[in-house]
Amino acid sequence: MYREKTENTQNKGQLRMKNKPNIIYVFADQLGLKHLGYTGSERALTPNIDELAGECLNICNAVSGHPVCAPYRASLFTGKYTTSTGMVINEIRLNPNHRSMAHVLNEEGYNTAYIGKWHLYANEWGNHYDPKNSFIPKGEHRLGFDQTFAAYNFHHEYYGECAYYHMDTPEKIYCDGYEPDVQTDMAIDKIKELSSENKPFAMFLSLGTPHDPWIPENVPSEYLEKFRDISFELPSNYLPENDKYADDWAKLSPHEREELTEWIRVYYAMTANLDDNIGKLNSALKEMNILDNTIFVFTSDHGELFGAHGRRAKNIFYEEAVRVPFLMKWGVKLGTGDCDVCLNTVDIMPTLFNMIGLPVPEKSEGTDCSAYIMGDENAPQPQGALMMGTGATATWEDGHEWRAYRTKKHTYARYLVDGKELLFDNEKDPYQMTNLADNMEYKDVLDSLKNAMADKMCSIKDEFHPSSYYQEHWVTADRLITKTKAE
Repeated sequence: MYREKTENTQNKGQLRMKNKPNIIYVFADQLGLKHLGYTGSERALTPNIDELAGECLNICNAVSGHPVCAPYRASLFTGKYTTSTGMVINEIRLNPNHRSMAHVLNEEGYNTAYIGKWHLYANEWGNHYDPKNSFIPKGEHRLGFDQTFAAYNFHHEYYGECAYYHMDTPEKIYCDGYEPDVQTDMAIDKIKELSSENKPFAMFLSLGTPHDPWIPENVPSEYLEKFRDISFELPSNYLPENDKYADDWAKLSPHEREELTEWIRVYYAMTANLDDNIGKLNSALKEMNILDNTIFVFTSDHGELFGAHGRRAKNIFYEEAVRVPFLMKWGVKLGTGDCDVCLNTVDIMPTLFNMIGLPVPEKSEGTDCSAYIMGDENAPQPQGALMMGTGATATWEDGHEWRAYRTKKHTYARYLVDGKELLFDNEKDPYQMTNLADNMEYKDVLDSLKNAMADKMCSIKDEFHPSSYYQEHWVTADRLITKTKAE
């Protein structure tokens, strides 16, 4: 009798575990919102992503809270702002004392898998091909991704000796073909394997494209050929002089300015390849018949400016850098169409976990947007998103720090170095060319956003330090983060 009761209880427990939804989280690198067909780009060749958008809830006000590769990933996995993770620039190594998404998923019975770029393990600037920087060893630095882990710290060349990943040894496993194609096929195979087991799973696929270098050799020729006869123009808000607040990654030389339209051509070719891979993945998931019980997300870590506002790259509060696609579907549980919630990077973990009943780490700083996303229009939602820039992209250099607060209509920003304020009405001025900070007609708006930003910064103990503060107090000489707001 006892044995029979135990077996029945075990079977019921396994059924409950299996009924937990899977999570498939796919994020591109440097894919800005406006470079897709469904968002209005006439040059984009993204039929699969456009079709996917019609099947998904479109979180149309999603932003990258810190539009740089490593800070974004640290916030995604911990639910904390940069000033709490310490990942203030690229090319430093995250302190593993944070409780992450994967830790919770493991404890709740999920199989976890991570494929692609990691970008949280560097501690030596510029030497990223050396396995001591590219290989993330098993253990705490994988932040709980203790099962399938086919990753590399970072690189952005997608062919040959530069396109590789590591499993559980420093040995490089080279991609047989174009890296995003290989990674997508690997993810599909792993999802097939995981979906056959009696446990829910969470798959994170971090694809490197369409991140530069934008050279013809870095994209399959058949995709570049699709754009051979298409003319590309500079952004409508292109400025011929470099932004005085730009770091070296954001500045453009005269030669680079001449190359901008060709860079854009390669970028769109990379995006077309990305689109085919998303289509391949979506078709495979439909064939596996697992989408009814799977939360699927397609998004990006940040965008790209291509000369807008006198800048290239990211690491700035302008729309081209912070606005990202965020498409989500979960069987019949989520609707389609636009959802205008102001979703920030730190909000992703608490929102996903509350949707499926998983505990959110106590020190998470994000806001749960799940009720609003699930269709309760009266549910509380963030009034805006606090966004951060805490230094240059990858070097210790003061003078580039900023904070910004973006609502559904406006963006307010302030630089640390001289206190300059900016205010944009994003509805009337989508290219953010008119600074309204000194316009008395907008004084109430300015004061409201300024106070909202200050309140949010105070709540997370963000004291708006220069980059050198973290270098001196939080990070060692070999670029290891030691002091953080830990669990």
